Amino acid sequence: MKAAFIQQPGPPESIIFGDFPKPVPAPNQVLVRVGAVAVNPIDTYVRGGLVKMNLPLPFVVGCDLAGVIEEVGAGVKQFKRSERVWSSNQGLFGRQGTFAEFAAVDEQWLHPIPANVRDEDAAALALVGITACLGLRRVQLQPGEILFVNGGTGGVGSAVVQVAKALGARVITTAGTDAKVSECRGLGADLALNYKTQDVDAAVREFAPSGVNVWWESLREPSFERTVPLLAMRGRMIVMAGREAKPVFPVGPFYVKDCALHGFAIFNAPPDEQRTCAGEINRLTAEGKLRACIDRVLPLSQTAEAHRLQEESTVGKKGTLSGKIVLKP
Repeated sequence: MKAAFIQQPGPPESIIFGDFPKPVPAPNQVLVRVGAVAVNPIDTYVRGGLVKMNLPLPFVVGCDLAGVIEEVGAGVKQFKRSERVWSSNQGLFGRQGTFAEFAAVDEQWLHPIPANVRDEDAAALALVGITACLGLRRVQLQPGEILFVNGGTGGVGSAVVQVAKALGARVITTAGTDAKVSECRGLGADLALNYKTQDVDAAVREFAPSGVNVWWESLREPSFERTVPLLAMRGRMIVMAGREAKPVFPVGPFYVKDCALHGFAIFNAPPDEQRTCAGEINRLTAEGKLRACIDRVLPLSQTAEAHRLQEESTVGKKGTLSGKIVLKP
């Protein structure tokens, strides 16, 4: 089969697209014929060695996939051949990745694809959808509360906007162009702001005079000195990026408002917790309440270019992407 893989961690140019042994599913695995995959920032960190992982070498890159089951291991109970499935959490902790024509995936990480959802959309929503659901469950977002999230057209940001709206929240978000601001409104944001041309903090104070109930911080270098004053009494804050960040933290203003800080990484969530979120994602997508934001679709042979674009947008802080990069074998 063809696959995108590396021999050792390195830059995007280290990705090889070529022949790779077709996997044989273990008893608890299924063999998926891959229909679509999506690039996540974590993919670039693992590939580049910024996040240390026990990688099988050579290593197929990628976490997410959508496709159809080609073969079922003897011990698999929940799935059968020809079923359409999606998955995340591959390419981590010794597991091979997904950027290939076929992938062997443990049954516990698989979820069915609703009949009216395309492979491209299922792959694009996999990691970011589970991330949004996990985080909003963690902070127990309530109907009528006000939520703020940076980057409303980004992978995680766009999912948070939509899931929060489905939960009945009022959502504030930001984007870097007027076109992206318009996209945020189309996703359901109650207030969308251009952070390059508008005074975001002033607009947030006007919209939420009593403060923001949930602040979803997606920036890799957050400023707590800026955000804590914008939180409501008993406000909750989520951090999910910035491994090397060491910002100043205003302890006094934070604790006197009974605020709470939640950090989480999707990869720490056990399969049953992720399965619950996957069910919610499937319901929302089938009902048209959650849609994938896809910046572009590329052939799998252009994986190195996709990683370069993702790295430039996130690590390089250019914010050039509006949604996910999806690739097809």
